[in-house]
Amino acid sequence: MARFRLQGSKVLAVDLAGDTVRAKNGSMVAYEGRMDFKKLTGGGEGLRGMVTRRLTGEQMELMAVTGQGTCYFADRASDIALVTLGGEKLHVESESLLCADDSLRTGTTFTGLRGAAQGNGLFTTTVEGTGTAALTSDGPAVVLRVTPRYPLRVDPGAYVAHTGNLRQEFQTGVNFRTVMGEGSGEAFQIHFEGDGLVYVQPSERNTIGGDL
Repeated sequence: MARFRLQGSKVLAVDLAGDTVRAKNGSMVAYEGRMDFKKLTGGGEGLRGMVTRRLTGEQMELMAVTGQGTCYFADRASDIALVTLGGEKLHVESESLLCADDSLRTGTTFTGLRGAAQGNGLFTTTVEGTGTAALTSDGPAVVLRVTPRYPLRVDPGAYVAHTGNLRQEFQTGVNFRTVMGEGSGEAFQIHFEGDGLVYVQPSERNTIGGDL
């Protein structure tokens, strides 16, 4: 299996010994050794995946990288976090998935209002199986634990990914600024309950709910 390691906080190095990884198109910045790059259809899920993603509005363009040596990846100087999966499922915004072991399966899942709030449709990308995935964030991602005793609320513009046995509820008309009496217009929050981890970035994407 390919070995993932960070070169600083903004560059991912993947050591390959005949292995294959899937990475965001255009994210390769350098490589040592011999590498082969191939654009994948439908996020690496074939024709069915391409059709599904077009229908759901969840876009993801990946390439397969196979070789002997080390390949380096980066995306707009974003910070990178590594997530090791042992059979569980990772839910991640497609724009935040930088690279993943070829053994990991990707797909789409219904998420409700969170997707609509971010203008990315009602679906998000899933990564499942055993292996490593690399996520990007605007600033160093914070990993927050959710337990049955301590639920969590997240601004959808700051959400990156989550794992574990978590339930989501989507609330409208409230956000962190309206709590402080500074908000205006319709806004959204994601409410997580259960047991798992949520990855949050210290920056906010624009949403159709306005600045959250």
